[in-house]
Formats: sequence, structure tokens, C-alpha cells
Amino acid sequence: MAVQRMLKFVHLGKETPEKRPATLRSEDFHEIYRQFAADKAAEQASRCSQCGVPYCQTHCPLHNNIPDWLRLTAEGRLQEAYEMSQATNTFPEVCGRICPQDRLCEGNCVIEQAGHGTVTIGSVEKYLTDLAWENGWVKPIKPHHERPESVGIIGAGPGGLAAADVLRRQGIQVTVYDRYDRAGGLLTYGIPGFKLEKPVVMKRIEQLELAGVTFVLNCAVGVDLSFDAIRGQHDAVLIATGVYKSRDIQAPGVGAKGVVKALDYLIASNRKSFGDDVEAFDSGELNAAGKRVVVIGGGDTAMDCVRTAIRQGAISVKCLYRRDKANMPGSQREVQNAEEEGVDFVWLTAPKAFTGGTSVEGVIVQRMRLGDPDASGRQSPEVIDDADYTEAADLVVQALGFEPEEIPTLWGVPELAVTRWGTIKSDFRTHSTSLPGVYAAGDIVRGASLVVWAIRDGREAADAILSYLAQPAAVAAE
Repeated sequence: MAVQRMLKFVHLGKETPEKRPATLRSEDFHEIYRQFAADKAAEQASRCSQCGVPYCQTHCPLHNNIPDWLRLTAEGRLQEAYEMSQATNTFPEVCGRICPQDRLCEGNCVIEQAGHGTVTIGSVEKYLTDLAWENGWVKPIKPHHERPESVGIIGAGPGGLAAADVLRRQGIQVTVYDRYDRAGGLLTYGIPGFKLEKPVVMKRIEQLELAGVTFVLNCAVGVDLSFDAIRGQHDAVLIATGVYKSRDIQAPGVGAKGVVKALDYLIASNRKSFGDDVEAFDSGELNAAGKRVVVIGGGDTAMDCVRTAIRQGAISVKCLYRRDKANMPGSQREVQNAEEEGVDFVWLTAPKAFTGGTSVEGVIVQRMRLGDPDASGRQSPEVIDDADYTEAADLVVQALGFEPEEIPTLWGVPELAVTRWGTIKSDFRTHSTSLPGVYAAGDIVRGASLVVWAIRDGREAADAILSYLAQPAAVAAE
């Protein structure tokens, strides 16, 4: 009689990898989740119901073949399972760590909807890829033949790197330009190590370097090198810069010393993890040690900031968000982790002004209530009159999200079409822009979004570029 390998959700409950105790993990920047053991990964994978219509796959931006590699994991065919996950995902080890699975694949798992608890897809994906690196299953990128065509990619974040991977595997000559001194974009400098340890990212970048991808770092397009010069050197160009312009608070005192931007704060912390000299960190300007910290915002970046402040040794960390817990955009899993680590969430609050003159000493806080729904269907926050109070603060971190930079102006290409939001206008099928041979992908097109969407966009744009390069007449006309 054949052994039943799958559909064990009726008898087996959901289990996630053990979390390190909050008292220990809040002392360092190592990842907080322990690794699945082989038998536990197989056991949890065997809970998959192998749906005829797999909603987990449908709701994954990359449409990963999740039921198939769960089945292979349950059967002990681990290398095959990894290879299947890698087939549709350039960075499965990254997605397994930082994707909001509770809103995507796991949140749409059929057995979750039936009340049995979701299959822990992300944890199994992370286990498979880490095992693949350990066992040498991650093979070097070796094109079958080299091609003369050249593609320039502006931005070494997840979208740009995903495109570089696809193009290089087809033998295309790829050069990636980035403003920072290390590739990886927000994977390297924006996301803290307790969610994504940096060696995980560096291994993929090294794989691309060994494959022949050229990285031109510390290169600000429009300053160090013109966009026209890049276009002149390549047969096609992909813009994958992401969005880095912080949304600022409009309130009295916002320019005081100690009121800082989230990305500046996170970059300083991540640079220290590499052992870099960071003057703004060492001086205390971007260091929460011994300070009363207030973070303003409710997204994943705000969660990264509050949990970083805890690890830096803040006296207290409070997060102000203008809506309630149920309506915040960040991952509920991240909120739970932050609460365990000692973060105090102050719901239905917003900053009105900052006190202290040249150096911040406090935040004048408005209390809010939820009113009628806005155009998006979410209830709009309304100020409660005469309910203001002052929250003491030595460091205030603005984490209100990001907007696109004015690329046509910065790069001197007014003919590059943008939307009314400032994002680059591109064809949603091919990612082509208003400029021939120029493509755009990731957050610079869709606005601040998830890493997994950037990976998908980068892979799709690379496929479109390959089709474009296959049309000699079109290239010759440039």
C-alpha cells in the first residue's frame, strides 16, 4: 500500500520555525527565526492539500509552483524541490525571509481558509534554498554561448539584479550601474539583518559577478555618468532605480536636529553591520543608543526602524500611526515581533509639531479617530479636538514611505514620459518606456512596493529586452 505523502493537514497542525527569545534576539541583528530541520520541513510540506486550483500560486506575484515543490519536499526530493522553486524565482532565499506571506501565498492557502492553519510556505522555501547553498546545488551561471548584445541596467536592487540574472543566462553582456558602493539596493542597505542577513544577499551578487556581470558602483546617473552615455554604450537599457525620495512630514519644527529620515537611519545601521566607518552613526546622529525614540509611520519600513532602535539600545521606542492596528499597511507578523521586543505602538495618533528648537525634545501628538471611508475604501483618520499631548523624544524617525525622484530632470531626459505620480510610464506588458530600447521595472514604475514584485518585473522586462534584441532591424534603426 502506497504511503500517503500529502494532505496531512487533517492530522498535523501548523508549525513555524522556532523564534529566538525576544530578550536574546533584541540584543543583536541576527535573523530571529531558527531553521527547519529536515523532518520538520517534510512534515509541514506534507500538510499541503495539492489543490486543483492552487490559490497560493495564483496570489504569488512570481506564480511560483508552490504545490509542486512542497510535494517534492515531502517526498524527500529536496534538490528537485529547490530547482523547481529557483525556476520561477531569482532569489527564493530572499523571498522566503522577507515576503509578507501572510498577505500573499500563505494568506490565500485553502486549508488556512478552511480553518486548519496555513502551510508554512515561506519557511519551507527558506529551508530549501539554504540547504541548496550548503550542498552546492546552486550552480554557477554559465551561458551556452556568448552573445554580442549589451544591456545596461541602472539600479542594483532586486529588480535590476533579477533582470541581470535572466539576461546573463542567455549570454547577454550586462553592466549594472548603482549609486551605492555595494550592489543589492534596499536588500543590502534598507532591510535590517534581523530580517535578511547580508551574506544571503552577497552570495547572489557574487554569483552574478562570477557569471560575468559588470558592476559600476558609486555611480550616480546624471552626475558621474550621463544617461545618454549609458544609452550610447548599450543596445538596450533597463531603469530599475527604485524609489528613494522620502515623504516628509509638514509640521513646525520638522527641521530640528534629531528628526531624521528612515532610509538615512537604516542605511547607517546596515553600513555598521558591514564594519564601515559611519560618522553620522558614531556621532550619535543616526544612533538610537540611550535615546527616547519615536518612529512615525505604519508600514514595513517603520517596523524595520522600531526594531532597529531596540537593538541599538534605545531607552524607549514608540511608534505613532494615524489609523488603528487593523488598518495598518505593515505586516501583522512584524508588529507582533516588534511588540515582543518591547516596542510601544500608539495607535490613532499623528504628529502636529516638534518641540525643542534646534534639537528635538518632543513630539506634539494629535489623537485621531476613524471617520468615513476615503476613495480607497479605508476609513479616513480625523483629528480629535483638544486632545493633543506631548511625547518626549530625543530621536524622531520619519517612516512615511517613498516617492520617485524627478528622473527626467535629474538625468536631462525630458522626453522620458512619467505618470502624474512621477513614476516612469511604461507598457504593463513589455515594460518599454517612451524611449526606444529603454525599459523600466520595479518600484520606479509601480511605486514603493514589495521585493517580490520587483523581482517579477525585472524578470519580465528581461524577457521583453531579449525579444527586442532578437529584432535586428529594430536595433539597427537606433
